[in-house]
Amino acid sequence: MAKATEQVVEIKKINIQRAIVELVGDSSLIVHAWSAKAKKEMLDKQMKKAKTAKSAKSPENDYEEAFYRLPDGTPGFPTIAFKSAAVSAGGRFSDGMKMTELRGSFHIEGELVAIDGKPTMREDMVKVGMGTADIRYRPEFMAWRVKLPIRYNADAVSLEQIVNLFNLGGFGVGVGEWRPERDGLHGMFHVATEADAKKAKK
Repeated sequence: MAKATEQVVEIKKINIQRAIVELVGDSSLIVHAWSAKAKKEMLDKQMKKAKTAKSAKSPENDYEEAFYRLPDGTPGFPTIAFKSAAVSAGGRFSDGMKMTELRGSFHIEGELVAIDGKPTMREDMVKVGMGTADIRYRPEFMAWRVKLPIRYNADAVSLEQIVNLFNLGGFGVGVGEWRPERDGLHGMFHVATEADAKKAKK
């Protein structure tokens, strides 16, 4: 039998870089996290449990349960939503960029990012199943900012490309409820400019 030959394989180090990308809201951000009540109702339905009588609606409880919260209680928003907006924009609005490649080229650290802004309660009439109407109470940030901690493979995508992807995603896709991707105009944003930085300092 032929002897196996040893082969030395050179492992090239991935060129991982980090950056903070600040986004500024261009339209209000409507937040709607799944509440514990909604999750229980969904689980009970899947487990074929008998329905229980609905409790009285509490606008304040609905509003509070619609928040995403960081461990210290600060209002946050899922980082994956911002990445999805950028990746989707790259695949739809940029030439030569594939969504499958972009997903592995950069990441946003953490599951939630803090929202810099003051929330207010928003009331909306919505249609749920079979045309039934309901009233929803959700947090809305009229003016908002987020700072995204980005890790990216500099050999696959440049920081300039990432910034442009977020600008495209902020205009054409958006995040949150009633965003452009869902025929709305909320949750639009752009990458902060020097002019935005000067406004923040005032």
